[in-house]
Amino acid sequence: MSPTFASLSVRNYRVYAAGGVVSNTGTWMGRVAQDWVVLTQLTDHSATALGIVTGLQFLPMMVLAPWAGSVIDRVPKRALLMVSQAMLGLAALVGGVLVVTGSAQLWHFYLIALATGLATAFDNPARQSFVSEMVPMDRLANAVALNSASFNLGRLAGPGVAGVVIAAFGSGPALLLNAASFGAVMVALSLMRPSELSPAPRATGRGGVRDGLRYVRGRPDILLVLLLVFVLGTFGLNFQITIALMATEVFGRGAQGFGLLGTILAVGSLSAALIAARRNQPRLRVLLVSLTGFTVASAAAALAPTYWTFAIALAACGMTALSATTTANAMVQMRSDPSMRGRVMALYMALFVGGKPIGAPIIGVIGDVLGPRWTVGVGAIAVGITLAAVARWMVRHENVRVSYSSTRRPHLRVTRPAPEAPAEVAAR
Repeated sequence: MSPTFASLSVRNYRVYAAGGVVSNTGTWMGRVAQDWVVLTQLTDHSATALGIVTGLQFLPMMVLAPWAGSVIDRVPKRALLMVSQAMLGLAALVGGVLVVTGSAQLWHFYLIALATGLATAFDNPARQSFVSEMVPMDRLANAVALNSASFNLGRLAGPGVAGVVIAAFGSGPALLLNAASFGAVMVALSLMRPSELSPAPRATGRGGVRDGLRYVRGRPDILLVLLLVFVLGTFGLNFQITIALMATEVFGRGAQGFGLLGTILAVGSLSAALIAARRNQPRLRVLLVSLTGFTVASAAAALAPTYWTFAIALAACGMTALSATTTANAMVQMRSDPSMRGRVMALYMALFVGGKPIGAPIIGVIGDVLGPRWTVGVGAIAVGITLAAVARWMVRHENVRVSYSSTRRPHLRVTRPAPEAPAEVAAR
């Protein structure tokens, strides 16, 4: 089997990944349909309302992360995922029924977004840490990248299909198809062979939340990654809002044009995921270079004069953002103790997506006050400033040096002296 798809040789992961592709496609259909309902049926293209809906989806992740991580480390992750997927499917079903029957109101979608967020607070970190129970450690980085590929394959197909379904049948059927798609993951989980899983040691006793926070606080290498992920997720990855506003207000496109932008974003993300799947180890230099590329691509998207130049810049945003998040995810998982992985990944997901209750409403207000282009530009500014601050801190406190070599194959080196020797150790 090709190194890109090495983890698919593991039966349990193969079954899980197949269900994930179906579910992710439905999820992206649901996201596009939800945004379209809020923007065109429940409000008059209110970026603030869309920002609130997006923020409510991620608020529970930020608030419940330490407790959710402690629960994940104490219970069987497969059983927990069955429950969380059922809850997500039910929330999607309620939204679809409300739209189809013509009784949907904005406050309904606020409540549905909050309910979705409550289930996601447990579902996301459980899915992230469950990967290490399905595949051996030497294939963990590959499995994480293939998870991202599955997610973005859904993003590639979902928005385009959603645009067609919305144009032909309306937003309600698209939401109902999303509800049905959660059954694919539940079927996949039920078809797994429990004897072939490698469950992590379960946490026992009291103080699980405090132990998790104390563990992360004592790991500056993990804290550095968490900081970068927080800024990227909070201010950079608000494509639900930015694409909707740029498509409808700047370029005057309808549902199909809106959906196509989501598909183009996914093309870049999927490409980066497949490239990342070939790497055996996540490297610090890949994370830093990817974030630098995201800063440049976001600035280009904010300044794009036409729909198609915006689409090209958006593909670059997807490539660089996915490369950064996949690398960060694998770095955190591989550097965490197995008994702490659930709590660490809960904090990771809280900072990655839980920052959206802060960022999404801010982005929405910026879109209403300063214009849609600034919703994209603020991500480039925030990530760029953070990168500069992190680079300065690493040079001053960690004695890190960055150099570029053009001999043979051009590459970037991020190095620092070993603790007791002058030799360079590459932080790759």
